Amino acid sequence: MDLVLLCVFLPLVTVAWGQYGDYNYQHYDYGGNDGWVNVYRQGFNFQCPHGQVIVAVRSTFSKKEGSDRLWNYACMPTPQSLGEPTECWWEEINRAGMQWYQTCSNNGLVAGFQSQYFPSVLDREWQFYCCRYSRRCPYSCSMTTEQPGHYGEDMDMMLYTYDHYIRGATTTFSAVDRDRQWKFIICRMTDFDCQFQNL
Repeated sequence: MDLVLLCVFLPLVTVAWGQYGDYNYQHYDYGGNDGWVNVYRQGFNFQCPHGQVIVAVRSTFSKKEGSDRLWNYACMPTPQSLGEPTECWWEEINRAGMQWYQTCSNNGLVAGFQSQYFPSVLDREWQFYCCRYSRRCPYSCSMTTEQPGHYGEDMDMMLYTYDHYIRGATTTFSAVDRDRQWKFIICRMTDFDCQFQNL
């Protein structure tokens, strides 16, 4: 009986180990030294290098520093199948103290962030830096869970699949906690060339 069980379960364990035993989440390089792109209560502008997009967002909150956050981002090169970025631009400003929803217009993907702190509101205004790629379009979009899970918590949002991209976000602002929760809009890209003209 024991030999029969061994013969049945050993192949299952071997297959499971082969599929999951060596699986590691991809680690993103945030630029070394655990550095942040901003200091508390100051503006910042972060752009990925040409041909790269944002794939991870990290942030930590401090009530004593004006209910502000430190931010950091990780970029990754896009696959050649997307083509080259044909144009990049800054989207409209999303005002401090308000909730908002924004996607990159013109089929763009998020390749940077710009933000300015406002002490009168204890919040930041935001802009997305977006890039449009010459061959593919976003589709099948969905939202992440709230980031962070609760106001005042640290945030560490990473895209674990290579074929998903950040297209925008929606945020809610708590006047009590003076903090934001984000839901990032994540899209796949078409496997075929899009039917638009790139000038």
